[in-house]
Amino acid sequence: MFEQILLFFISLIANTLSSLAGGGAGLLQLPALIFLGLPFGIALATHKIASVALGLGASIKHLKNGGYRWQLVTIMIAGALPGVVLGANVILQIPEKIAMVSLGILTIGLGIYSILKPDLGMKENMRNLDLRGYLLGALGLFVIGVLNGSLTSGTGLFVTMWLIGWFGMSYTRAVSYTLVMVGVLWNGAGAITLAIIHQVKWEWLLVLLAGSFIGGYLGAYLALAKGNILVKRSFETMTILSGIGLFIKAFN
Repeated sequence: MFEQILLFFISLIANTLSSLAGGGAGLLQLPALIFLGLPFGIALATHKIASVALGLGASIKHLKNGGYRWQLVTIMIAGALPGVVLGANVILQIPEKIAMVSLGILTIGLGIYSILKPDLGMKENMRNLDLRGYLLGALGLFVIGVLNGSLTSGTGLFVTMWLIGWFGMSYTRAVSYTLVMVGVLWNGAGAITLAIIHQVKWEWLLVLLAGSFIGGYLGAYLALAKGNILVKRSFETMTILSGIGLFIKAFN
């Protein structure tokens, strides 16, 4: 019972912060599963399935606001899902330490870049909405999709920054797209793939799903209520902490 309660609160905190920042639930949830005794592969598959509930919880709140462009939705599905499936299939063939250190450096770099750009994502300035822009946008999302399907820790943060940097979204808008598309569709595809090719700790899933769903809804509520400043600060905090967390996991 203590183990189940601990898992719920870890999941709730991790997914509330992730819903605010547009990613990073794996910062707390994945290491916690490993700490409680699961091998990396089983912990990864279990976390990936639970993370779908984050997207569902956040989607309930974000979809009420609407404002989604079908072109962007299409490229986030068609461009990224093949990368997600590919990443989920090749994760066990990549040297774990090298992958985690590289991703940690990139993740911290995102946070520092955002801090050094105080106006970044504060206002909506949509761009690259032509055919070339969509194709290059889809290519970037494919690369991030490979990371999402494999390492899973913090890759939603890369999607958030890509949507801000390439398409000119505000932080709140980018996080909305990230949580609805990545949280449900990308993570759903990765979860199905990992469940097929790897063992899952099914008896822990119910409490993880509950924490993820409630955390996703709570984070989305706070993001929409408080606006870009809170989301930007949450993003910067989660990127730096996620990068540090990846370094720690890589050298433990």
